[in-house]
Amino acid sequence: MNFMADRERTFFDKVFENNRKWVAEKSAVDPAYFSKLAEGQNPEVLFVGCSDSRVSAEELMGAHPGEVFVHRNISNMVGSTDLNALSVVEYAIGALQVKHVVICGHYGCGGVKAAMQAQDLGLLNPWLRRIRDVYRLHRAELDAIADDHERYDRLVELNVEEQCINVIKTAVFQKAYLKTRAPAVHAWVFDMRTGRLVDLHFDFAGKLGEIRQIYDLGTSL
Repeated sequence: MNFMADRERTFFDKVFENNRKWVAEKSAVDPAYFSKLAEGQNPEVLFVGCSDSRVSAEELMGAHPGEVFVHRNISNMVGSTDLNALSVVEYAIGALQVKHVVICGHYGCGGVKAAMQAQDLGLLNPWLRRIRDVYRLHRAELDAIADDHERYDRLVELNVEEQCINVIKTAVFQKAYLKTRAPAVHAWVFDMRTGRLVDLHFDFAGKLGEIRQIYDLGTSL
């Protein structure tokens, strides 16, 4: 027990030491950095990513504090019954008035891989069922991919695109877009095998037209 406690102290001592160094570095460049940061936030981007510890939103974009509003969960989902994710979308679009919404998945996603397998995962079942629904919607395309790894990567991409569509379905997005023609919605994938972000070139205009035909909430009234 003492050995484990010592290891934990060492880890957290390092964390707070890193924080002190970070504060000193920022203050050396701009003495008013933290007082300005405390005044409020005005991010232009909402980033919805995966909780995977290898996917750090700000770091992979080279963003600084205050530039990106971030929400992360297993497999970067925006579910219609997930009050946490929907509250983030509501606040980011309705209050912060972000100009862009980015859904960012990553190749090698454990949640997507688990959803592709026939197994009982307990509490995770209803969460992963949403990814299985994505597979069902695109089954013809996915089943036509012979290579398992390529099919896995493609489901990662399709899941990202479906979450973009889920954002467009929300009332807060529809109201904002009718009023300001913003935010735009983007689909990205992080390829940790190369460290690069991949733009899926999500057909935002086309999908917006489809959604308005079927999921229009009458927000123009």
